[in-house]
Amino acid sequence: MSQTALILIDWQQGFDDLEYWGNRNNPDAENNGKKLLDHWRTSGWPVFHAKHDSTEPQSRLHPAHPGNAFKPELSPIDGEPVYGKNVNSALIGTRLEADLRARGISRLVLCGITTDHCVNTTTRMAANLGFDATIAADACATFDRKLPDGRIFAAELVHDVALASLNEEFATVKAVDEIIAA
Repeated sequence: MSQTALILIDWQQGFDDLEYWGNRNNPDAENNGKKLLDHWRTSGWPVFHAKHDSTEPQSRLHPAHPGNAFKPELSPIDGEPVYGKNVNSALIGTRLEADLRARGISRLVLCGITTDHCVNTTTRMAANLGFDATIAADACATFDRKLPDGRIFAAELVHDVALASLNEEFATVKAVDEIIAA
């Protein structure tokens, strides 16, 4: 597993504002992400963090907003690179891909917020760039989504469909305990 990196995506405090974002699934996502992060750190394996730096001043993820900060339990420690991004993929406009390749890393385990946006987009791009990706399904979360016609899709459904669309095409979808046991 030394050539497998853990990529933590957008574990930011701004996502805790449910009045802003709406209904969210998987209240255990942070605990599961922390369990995975602790395992990676204890094993001495490479950890990388991506953070969304929104260009929208009103966003909870804008650099001037306190919500841009990492959640304390999933914050980087010294030596763990952080990549600020302002698009959905952590591989666009950052040095993440170059840094992974420079370290000879070919396999990735990804988790974070949101399953259907930044986790999904980063995973698809990683696969298209030739990385072998695994998604920690229970260490991801998302929010209800609404269509212009007013139909609302529950966060759990959105989460499950996003994972299903990635599985066996762009990534392998596993639970944190399965990843740790492997």
